[in-house]
Amino acid sequence: MKISQVRFEKSATAPDHYPTAGYPEVAFVGRSNVGKSSVINTLIERKRLARTSTTPGRTQQINFYTVNEHLYFVDLPGYGYARVPRSVKKEWGPMIERYFGSSRSLCLVVFILDIRRDPSDDDIAVIDWLHEMTVPWCFIVTKSDKFSRGKARERRRSIARSLNVEETDMIIFSAKTKEGRDQLCTVIDGAVGPEEGE
Repeated sequence: MKISQVRFEKSATAPDHYPTAGYPEVAFVGRSNVGKSSVINTLIERKRLARTSTTPGRTQQINFYTVNEHLYFVDLPGYGYARVPRSVKKEWGPMIERYFGSSRSLCLVVFILDIRRDPSDDDIAVIDWLHEMTVPWCFIVTKSDKFSRGKARERRRSIARSLNVEETDMIIFSAKTKEGRDQLCTVIDGAVGPEEGE
């Protein structure tokens, strides 16, 4: 996937506010501070288009990015951070559920996990939810640069075992070194299909 053009499209909290172009959508989901925005920035090769923060829970809306006038990258709010206001936390689940239930253009969900941490109950609940959907999804484990290559593979094996998935189905990813970027691009290409004229 060669990205030649990308822009922030809009933020939304409800289907009435989603973009209307009808492009295929790739959604990124994971708990707060897992690095969703950094993954998106790495994919589009921009440093700050997707908003990153050292404070978990800052993304409280669904953010849409238009890529190549062909598809949307969709940054979903993170979950599982205890210090956000209870009223905000209560709204996140329904917001994400409405998105999954109403988006007819969703073609792939990229489920992001932190390689340093074992999956949480929230992670497992979201995975159970995804199992009920017909949309394809893939795993990536971020922040692999925190470990040696051997230790990263060991952590991937442990996480895959705890989720009862194949280790080879889980992409090792680093926003710092760009490890896994090309592999994830290939998965996205396969789910979205070729652009017009390709």
